[in-house]
Amino acid sequence: MEDPKAEAEMIETFLTTRNPELREELIMRYVSLIHFVLGRLGFNPYGGVEYEDLASQGMLGLIEAVDHFDPAYGTRLSTYATLKIRSKVLDYLRDLDWLPRIARQKVRAMQNAMVDLEHKLHRLPTDEELAGYLNLNLEELSQIQVDSSRVIISLDETTNKMNSEDGESSMHEWLMDEQQENPSDMYEEKDMQAKLVEAIKALPEREQMVLSLYYFDELTFKEIGKTLDISESRVCQIHGRAVVSLQSLLNGEVNSKRRGRPSKQEQAKQKKNSELSQPPAHSMLDRYR
Repeated sequence: MEDPKAEAEMIETFLTTRNPELREELIMRYVSLIHFVLGRLGFNPYGGVEYEDLASQGMLGLIEAVDHFDPAYGTRLSTYATLKIRSKVLDYLRDLDWLPRIARQKVRAMQNAMVDLEHKLHRLPTDEELAGYLNLNLEELSQIQVDSSRVIISLDETTNKMNSEDGESSMHEWLMDEQQENPSDMYEEKDMQAKLVEAIKALPEREQMVLSLYYFDELTFKEIGKTLDISESRVCQIHGRAVVSLQSLLNGEVNSKRRGRPSKQEQAKQKKNSELSQPPAHSMLDRYR
């Protein structure tokens, strides 16, 4: 601090009065300790969201230190605050650690064993040597190695995706969720369904009926022929013409205006087809009319 005596007087005044303004001033005076502690722990200000979270925990530790400081313990506020900040940050990191404490201890023991064996053998130890040194079997050693290699990645962490024009972005912005449907595909499917409905409505009634019986009621051509009192080959012909007509309509070969008001030749052709394929009266067909 600039003036230790002035600092001591400020702390003494705060402990006596608990003035909120003095409290805030003391906290702001020691904010630099947070970055000092994080630096000593190996974190830097360019760590993105992770560093900000750790700094927030450090701030909580600093506030605790200011609120609970007691000069009777014979230590300076800066020393006490440093310990509280460090303790708060480490507690937060332990909470983030998904490994149980025992598993973490085994990982550290394996790392220490590797260092010891490397010094003794002047090379990296084999798995058999490492397992023997730790009095473990190879399966147990393999599990410890798996545990030590796993890391937790935050989707909020900023990253630079290769060939990205947007620069830095968080991982959840570009990681694909394979369980989620693509909105573009959903829109195209709905649009195709709407166009298909309109195209079916533009078909003659007999062709609509054959399509309905075949695709919705799942009748065979033979069963449809019996229902409409026509031959199976005739049903196949009507079905084929309906499919070709749908393809033509969906491909835009017949525009909506033309479908809405057919030419005289088309009207005559549709009338002739309707007369040739007019079904007999049948109560079962009323739901299709």
